[in-house]
Amino acid sequence: MIAAGGSSAGHPTTASQEERAERRWAVLRRHVEDGVPLTVLAIEHGVALRNLQRWHAAYRRGGVAALAPAGSKPRRSRIGLEQRALIEGLALVSPRLTTAAVHRRINQLGQAQGWPPVSYSTVRTITAGLDPGMLTLAHKGPVEYRDKFELAWRHRAERPNALWQADHTELDILILDGNGAPARPWLTVVLDDYSRAVCGYMVFLGAPSAINTALALRQGIWPKAEPDWPMCGIPDVLYVDHGTDFTSNHLAQTAKDLHFEIIYSTVARPQGRGKIERLFGTINTELLADLPGHLTEGQRRPVPVLTLPELDTAVGNFITQTYHQREHPEIKTTPTAAWTGDGWLPRLPSTVDELNLLLLTVATPRIVHRDGVHFQGLRYVSPLLAAYVGEQVIIRYDPRDITEIRIFHRDQYICKAIDPDHETATVSLKDIQSARSARRRALRGQINERIAVVARYQPELASAKPTAPTAPAEAGKKSKKPRLRTYLEDER
Repeated sequence: MIAAGGSSAGHPTTASQEERAERRWAVLRRHVEDGVPLTVLAIEHGVALRNLQRWHAAYRRGGVAALAPAGSKPRRSRIGLEQRALIEGLALVSPRLTTAAVHRRINQLGQAQGWPPVSYSTVRTITAGLDPGMLTLAHKGPVEYRDKFELAWRHRAERPNALWQADHTELDILILDGNGAPARPWLTVVLDDYSRAVCGYMVFLGAPSAINTALALRQGIWPKAEPDWPMCGIPDVLYVDHGTDFTSNHLAQTAKDLHFEIIYSTVARPQGRGKIERLFGTINTELLADLPGHLTEGQRRPVPVLTLPELDTAVGNFITQTYHQREHPEIKTTPTAAWTGDGWLPRLPSTVDELNLLLLTVATPRIVHRDGVHFQGLRYVSPLLAAYVGEQVIIRYDPRDITEIRIFHRDQYICKAIDPDHETATVSLKDIQSARSARRRALRGQINERIAVVARYQPELASAKPTAPTAPAEAGKKSKKPRLRTYLEDER
């Protein structure tokens, strides 16, 4: 049965109202065009004769469009303006009152003023009609209002390398660290604002640090060996947040030497970093979702499979082969095409050695021995070191591969020295530290096994703590607890 309704003349119609008008016309047109009596149509279609008569009268006034049912008219509230203003004010007080509390209070105040009672539904309708921005500002303060409702200016740099952004994120994946234990890695990205291209990145374990930022920036600045990753050069401006890794003296000095400016985002205002945050979301949802060990709401303890180098390769392939090659929805072209443009020459350091001097890890002093330079249990040699035996030099290195180091003497680059035992392999600083830790644990386990044998026969010896012999001259002094020697890199 077709529902009855009145004319909608003078009111805008919706799609559903137009459909109902068409259905009514399909019934009425036999009377208008063929002369079929309305009484016959009422019986055939099960429509009240009075409704058909109203439809016909509406059609004669406004045609088929007039057959659309009238929209529901808003019911006029019978409460006074003062009551409405009071309800809105109660809804805006802080801490926020529930609708039931507002309803109770307005009627309590209304009794004293002689106002008519207000229904709960009326109070709910009035409070629900308040501006969401006004509610946020009243209950959550100006910071929350600014982040949700203030207009954000989406600035875009005028050309490639005019503005780079750098930031970190903890990835939604578990991998295996150097000891085979589960670990959650971090990602540092250097993004070109104009093209949205990734100029450099760094996947690492542990907290973000100045060295991770420097390594990602070093990769971004120097030309890559990969032909499908052309992004390089020195930016005019580097846009970062207020993390200690970005506010370090190391990065500030690098910016001064390479002649680019560092701009820090406003504290507690994430809008300026939205472009790089969007890239992080893309990597987490598109790349990591297909990798083993992906963290989800329903799976917070997945089994890690990948190692750090394997994840690094996966991230690099996704950036260069997928992200850079597809059209970006905001700039309407691919990041590679936007960065390349019509061809241009980026600003570069004079040599890669100059860049390494500025961006590789904090300088570490060492003495040149006759058999080379010793560092982290490795020995580095180069024929050019023969003239510096006994001299103090500064070494700089990439913690991702310490099979080679770069040696400086009095701020002048001398040479690159290699570890002959690992020159055909890639060994990271983490690998060395993990190997040392594993060796200590293995030795400690062997010691405990042997002491357990002693405990079965001589328990008093096994439980006694060994004491170091005391020199006669210091017998009356309190012996100092020996300290385990650590490297500077271990203490960072």
